[in-house]
Amino acid sequence: MPKLTDTQSLILSRAASRPGNLAMPLPEGLHGAAAQKAVTAMITRGWLEEVDADLRRGEPLWRETGDGHGTTLIATEAGLEAIGIEPVAASAVASARKANRQPDAEPAPATEATDAPKPVTIRAGTKQAQIIALLRRPEGASIAEIVEATGWLAHSVRGLISGGLKKKLGLPVTAEKVEGRGTVYSLR
Repeated sequence: MPKLTDTQSLILSRAASRPGNLAMPLPEGLHGAAAQKAVTAMITRGWLEEVDADLRRGEPLWRETGDGHGTTLIATEAGLEAIGIEPVAASAVASARKANRQPDAEPAPATEATDAPKPVTIRAGTKQAQIIALLRRPEGASIAEIVEATGWLAHSVRGLISGGLKKKLGLPVTAEKVEGRGTVYSLR
């Protein structure tokens, strides 16, 4: 598995939770030359892709290309695999995005209320985002590892996993006993 920086993990984790794997907007505080450097490195590695932004749907812009057009960033299959998301799920989302991008198609009518759940948004730089990144690693994370990374007490970590991640956000957290590590939690 490739070694990702905290910023790269955060960008990809947030993209995985957004419709169409949108990597924009970037984490708060990441702008200017630092944003350009991070995004360029991720595009070079094949983890992000620059695509035409659909302004009618309100997609955020990465950069303007002129004539009222611009580009946005999406996480690629390789990028999602880098944070431990199965390639089948990644390709399903990518193909859904391509199917929705017909050049002269009319935008979908806005509806006031829908039965579909709203996409999960995770604020960048929070302990919750840090824990989600740990759980998305292929090897997952034990309570002890999360306690060490966050400085929280074990009961607080278990409470976030069961109440915040499973119940509130509806994330598919799994638990498995691993010899030498105890109970290991992961997002699969």
